[in-house]
Amino acid sequence: MKPSEALDGNPIGWAGIALVEGRLRRIGGRIERRHRNVGFGDEVRASESVDVYVAPRKVGMDITWVTDRIAVGGGIWNAENMAAVSRAGVTHIIDMQIEFDDTPLARPSGIEVCWNPVDDDFEPKPAEVFARGVEFALAALEDDRAKLFVHCAAGVHRAPMMTLALLAVLGWDLEDAMGLIEGRRPSADFADVYVRSVENFLKGRESRLAR
Repeated sequence: MKPSEALDGNPIGWAGIALVEGRLRRIGGRIERRHRNVGFGDEVRASESVDVYVAPRKVGMDITWVTDRIAVGGGIWNAENMAAVSRAGVTHIIDMQIEFDDTPLARPSGIEVCWNPVDDDFEPKPAEVFARGVEFALAALEDDRAKLFVHCAAGVHRAPMMTLALLAVLGWDLEDAMGLIEGRRPSADFADVYVRSVENFLKGRESRLAR
């Protein structure tokens, strides 16, 4: 069987599909079987079936505060939702979506954006992804008035992963940080490969700081 694909361009392996299926009732998405042609240009060589995870479409802004200054959530997508984010007091955004760059939407509100795009593909994430987001967040949070929103498309994998790394750098124990995030946002899901990626980032960061 071939890997499945998400509608928004995020490939999901069969292990990931099993994980997603276990969360469907809580998250609200579904798996659909789709057909597609395989080939180059106009030459169709074969037809294959893939399972597709269809994320739920939310009405309004999806934002969960895990601390008084750090929030996690789903995609913003439009000016109306960006205005709601601004009204919530958000001054900085870490956008983990490979699907959408918030920067143009945020500019009229004066919100600073770190576009930090990664696939939700259940593959290890490089340390540079976490370093980019953490450094942006630390600089932002130096201002006591700043509030940070970390988001991806659904706020299930990538945004919680980035928030976990940030909380760990801020001094939280990993298990405690995961408990905090999941307690405030039950749809958050920490895939083992993403947690290991965070752990590897933290180890590398500690080594560099110790030099």
